Amino acid sequence: MIFVLVLAGMLWGLGHLMKTPYRARFVMLGVLYLAVVAVQFLLPLAHPLRQATGGSLGEWLFVGLLAGVVLAYRAGLNTLRARAGREAAAVPVAAPKGPFSDEELERYARHITLREIGGAGQRALKEARVLVVGAGGLGAPVLLYLAAAGVGRIGVIDADVVSLSNLQRQVIHTDARQGMPKVFSAEISIKAINPHVELRPYHRMLTEEIAEALFAEYDLILDGTDSFAVRAMINRAAVATGRPVVAGAISAWEGQVTIYDPARGAPCMACIFPKAPAPGLSATCAETGVVGALPGVIGAMMAMEAVKRITGAGQGLAGRMLIHDALMGESREIKLARRGDCPVCGEVQGD
Repeated sequence: MIFVLVLAGMLWGLGHLMKTPYRARFVMLGVLYLAVVAVQFLLPLAHPLRQATGGSLGEWLFVGLLAGVVLAYRAGLNTLRARAGREAAAVPVAAPKGPFSDEELERYARHITLREIGGAGQRALKEARVLVVGAGGLGAPVLLYLAAAGVGRIGVIDADVVSLSNLQRQVIHTDARQGMPKVFSAEISIKAINPHVELRPYHRMLTEEIAEALFAEYDLILDGTDSFAVRAMINRAAVATGRPVVAGAISAWEGQVTIYDPARGAPCMACIFPKAPAPGLSATCAETGVVGALPGVIGAMMAMEAVKRITGAGQGLAGRMLIHDALMGESREIKLARRGDCPVCGEVQGD
C-alpha cells in the first residue's frame, strides 16, 4: 500500500509543478485507484504486482468508500452554497437606503469630506447596484474597493474555485480557501471589510441566457474577464439593457481601462474591437503570465471609474482608453469613437 501512496503523491506533485487543475489531479488519482482495485480483483494473491500494490481488495474498497464520502460531502457543501446564493439572488431585496448610522458616518468620513463626493455622493454609493463579472485578478481589487467605498449592493458572478496559482495576484482570496468557489471566498472578505454592503454571489457561468436579465438588476457592470468571447457577450447584453460597462484588461506588464456606454454616446466594445483577435494575439494570463501587482493597479482604476460614475465626480473614461505600461512606468491615453455601422450598438441612440 505504501508503494501506491508514494505513486499517488508523485502524481499529485507532478500536477502541482505543471499547474494542473485540481479536478484533473483528482481524475489521475481516480484512475490510479481503479487500476489498483482491478489488480487486486483480477490477479491471484501471489502475483508480484498484487503484492507490490499491497493490502487486500477489501481494504482498497474501504479506502475508496472513505474517499467517496469525503468528496460527496464536499460536493454537497458546494451545492448548498451555490443554492443559497441563487435563492438569495432571487429575493427582491432593495439596496440599503435611508440616513447613515453614526458608524457609517465615521466609516465614510474621508469620502464625505471630499467636495466632489460629499454626503450626496456617499448616499448615491449606498443606493447603487453594481455587478462585477469575474472574481479573479481584476475582480479581487474591484470588489474590495467597492465594498470599502460603501456600494450598497454588489453582485459577483464567477464559476471558478480558488486555486494556489491564483494567490499571487487575486488578493481577495486566501491560502486556506483553496477549492472554495471564488464568489463565496470573496463574500467572506467583503463582509470582513464592510458589513453594511449587500453581497450577492452567483456561483455559475455567465451565459447568453441569463446575462440580460441579470444585468437589468444592476446599474453598472464591471467586466474583469479575460476571454474575448465572454467580453463580447457582456457587451451585447449591456447594450441590450442600456447598462454602462467599466472594462479592464491585463496581460504580462500592461493593462487598459475604459467605459463602454453607447446609450450615452460612448462606443461599445464592438465599435473598437469588431472582430476576435487572431489566435495567439489575445492570450490569457495563464498563457502569458502577469506580474502580481498589475491587476491591483488596473482593478483599482476600474473601481475608481465606478465611484466617479456613481457619484458624478470628475471626468470618466467613456470615449477614452487609458493604457498603463507597468514595466516602463508610464501611462498613455487614446480617444475612442462610436461606429455608425457597429453591428451591436449601431442603432442605439446616444445622448
